[in-house]
Amino acid sequence: MLRIMLVDDEENITRALRRSLISFKAEITEKIQRNNIEIFTSPSLAIARAGEGLMFDIIISDYRMPEMNGVAFFKVIREIQPNSVRFLLSGYADLDGLIGAINEAKIHRFIAKPWDEYCLHADINQALKVRDLQMENQRLADEVRQQRGVISLQELELLRLEAEMPGITKVRRTPDGGVILFEE
Repeated sequence: MLRIMLVDDEENITRALRRSLISFKAEITEKIQRNNIEIFTSPSLAIARAGEGLMFDIIISDYRMPEMNGVAFFKVIREIQPNSVRFLLSGYADLDGLIGAINEAKIHRFIAKPWDEYCLHADINQALKVRDLQMENQRLADEVRQQRGVISLQELELLRLEAEMPGITKVRRTPDGGVILFEE
């Protein structure tokens, strides 16, 4: 099942995107279900959700939002969810913003509003295939490193767990050394 996060300060945009994704007419249609598409109108709430350990395969965010712009949002998300496919959505052709998104936030693709459904579906399909190939290459490289004794089985398992559930191998501590189990 694909987990998808949609972030836009305009809820009607995220609902339209959800409808578009549910009507996906491609080989990954069966992997997209309504309950696996999470909608956020606040980037900070989306960041908090991304930090809970669930991996999001696709994250689509608006560029212009009052709380923070899409580039700032994706820079944070990239640290939390490095294997997610990131799309930036905007109704404005801001070249500086687009360059920043590509260079700093490592987005996969820029989507113009209003989007063309066929192009959106094709872009997502292609991005997921590229991501799956990159993850498989990383897994095979890690396996070779383990076989050569460069990394241990334990380190290999930690890498696998982190790829599956981002943040699971990191411990957050209070200033006095206590362990933080849940962020408030």
